[in-house]
This record gives sequence, structure tokens and C-alpha cells, in this order.
Amino acid sequence: MSSSDPAAPAPPRWLNRTVAGAGLTSALGDLCYETTTVVLPGFLAVLGIPAAALGLIEGIADAVAAFTKMAAGYVADRFGHRKRLVLLGYALTPLGQALIALAAGWPLLLLGRVVAWFGKGLRGPLRDAIVLQAVSADTRGRAFGFHRAMDTLGAVVGPLLGVALLGWAQRAGAFGDDASGPFRVVLWLSVIPGVAAVLAFAWLVRDAQRSPNPALRFVGALRALPARFRRYLGAVGLFGCGDFSHTLLILAATQLLTPSLGVVQAAQVAGLLYVLRNVVQVAASVPVGALADRFGTLPVLLAGYALGALTAALTALAFWNGAGHVALLAGVFVVAGLYTAVQEALESPMTAGLVGGDTLDLAVGALGTVNGLAKFASSALVGVVWSALSPSLAFGVAALLMAAGTLALGRVAPR
Repeated sequence: MSSSDPAAPAPPRWLNRTVAGAGLTSALGDLCYETTTVVLPGFLAVLGIPAAALGLIEGIADAVAAFTKMAAGYVADRFGHRKRLVLLGYALTPLGQALIALAAGWPLLLLGRVVAWFGKGLRGPLRDAIVLQAVSADTRGRAFGFHRAMDTLGAVVGPLLGVALLGWAQRAGAFGDDASGPFRVVLWLSVIPGVAAVLAFAWLVRDAQRSPNPALRFVGALRALPARFRRYLGAVGLFGCGDFSHTLLILAATQLLTPSLGVVQAAQVAGLLYVLRNVVQVAASVPVGALADRFGTLPVLLAGYALGALTAALTALAFWNGAGHVALLAGVFVVAGLYTAVQEALESPMTAGLVGGDTLDLAVGALGTVNGLAKFASSALVGVVWSALSPSLAFGVAALLMAAGTLALGRVAPR
């Protein structure tokens, strides 16, 4: 049937019910756990749990999420039922929050964080695959850009809401000598958007009909992934080994601004710069997707990776020159927001252009696992080099790794 035939079905709109529903769900899900993230360090402090425990808890949770992503993709490709698995993943987040709210020590807190992050790893690649298959190939960029914008919107509002709710709970009183009371109120309230995320996904998102593949074997399926996709994963992993957590960027801004502003005001300004980064990411996500739909995913993703290397290089230069100027650091955070928008909006659509639909879930899961492990390694690397040698060298090494990943990405040809 030709495209001019009036009886031919119209191609799906890029902003359809499923894309909008997945975006709303992601915003609510981020609102749930980002509200907790901002109050968690203080909660540990009042419980008398040392900072080392927080690092261990977050590291274990991140590792669980990273490995779960690939396993979730394989299970979905073999048995189907993607939507049910995504709903389970979203339901585990408020359950984890409730466990954290009940915690009196680190064991239950660790369990709650692992449960929540297992749910995050379970839902992420399958939700992304549903969005990718809900639109046509030439509108994936805009659809994913919108989805990532909504996701980041939750990450912007969540911390602000957490701080506001904590202040409200402290003023409300009625906790006596229990210093953990206000924190527990915030943790319990964060369950509400988590439950709303489950309901939104169940009601709004429609999953395309797919036939299960019970003969699919995990190792065999990985080996059968196209060589160009494996090269792509190598480039993503190499770039990711330098793509440090932006928590370190906040710390860098705090240290650079402390001599002129004092440590408290420097920390406040650094926090606002991070909010600026998130706002830039929200604003840029949909335009980035539109550019990718028009000019191709690979060229725009290459430009985004180059901006990532530039972010690390500019931070290294700021430490080298002792440049603690707010305007200059604001420029660094803006560039960071731009490259993050490109990276998060286009890495999954690039994956869809390199693999077949029968292994899309597994491929997106593999992408998430590589990203998670590489970012864990990068943050550890930058932190160790920063502490042992110098921050300028740490960010310089990160810039070199990200530049190498950009060059490797240039060798990947779309299908």
C-alpha cells in the first residue's frame, strides 16, 4: 500500500498518549526519589550513621540498578510482558521509600535503597523501549527529548520540594526530642508521587504487541548483537569512564568559590548552579531531539559528546587558573546541561537505529548497564585522582577519556 493511499494508516504522532504518559510517569517517579535524595544525608546524620555508610549504600544501589537493566531487557525480549515489568519497577520505588522512612539504622536503609534502585533498573530500559516503538523512526529524537525533559523536570522540582517540605515539617514541630521526625515526614510524603507514577503508567501507556521469544538465550543474544552496536557500546563506555557524576561538579564550584564567598555562601551558589544545569537540560531536550530527527542522531550525539569533553576541560582549566568567578562557572554548568540533554535524549534512539526490534529491550538494557558501570568507575577515578594528586589533573584525565569516546563514536555507522 503506498503512502499516498488514503486508506493507509497515518504514522503515529511523536507526542502521543504513550509518550506523554511515559513522560508524566518519569516526572512523578523522579519527584518521588529525588525528594528523598536531598534529605537522605541529613537523615543519616540524625540517626548517627557515618558518611562512609552513605557512600557504601549508594554504591551498592547503583550497582544493583546497573546490572538489573540488562537482565530486565533480556527477560522482556524472551517472555514479553514489558508493561507489567515496568509497573512492578515503578511500584518498588515507593516501597523502598517506605522502608527508608521506617529505618532506625543502616540495614533497613540499605534494603530500602536497594529495593528502590532495583525497581529503577527494572523499569528504565523497558520503558525506553516502549517509547521508542510508540513513534516512527524519524520522530524518535523529539519523543525521547520530551521524555527526558519531563524526567529532568522531576529532578529539578524534587530537591526543591524536599527542602521545602523539610522546613515545613520542622516548623510544624510535634516531634519532641525525635530529630528524625521531620525527615520521616518528608520520606512518607514522597511515597505519594511514587504511587501516582504507577497509576499514570498503568492508565496512559500502551505497549505495542510483541511476541515472546522463549528460545532466546542470554549469552547467545548478546553475541548476536550487531558489531556496529558493540562498537557503539565501546564508545559509550569509553566516554562514560570520563563522564563523572555532576555532584563532583558541585563540589568543584564550592571549592573554587569558597575563597571569595566563604564556604556557606559558596555551597549555596554551587547548588543554584546545579539547578541552572538541570533547567538548561529541560529546555534543551526537545530541541535536541528535533535536531536529531532533521540531521541524524549520530552527528548531534557526537556534538553532545564533544561538549562533555569541553565541560571537563573547562573545569580542569578553572582549577589550574584558580578561576572562582560565578559567571565563568555558570558557563561550565550551562555546557554541562547541554551535553547531558544530548546524551540522555539520543543514546537510546541511537541504539534503536543499530539493532533489530526483536532484541531492542536487551540492547537498551545493555546500554544502561554500560553507562551505569562506566559512570561508577569515572566518579571513583576522578575522586581518587583529585584527592591523591590534584583536581585539575582529575578533570583533565576525564576530558581525555571523554574526547577518546567522542572519537570512537565517530567510527560508528548507523544502520
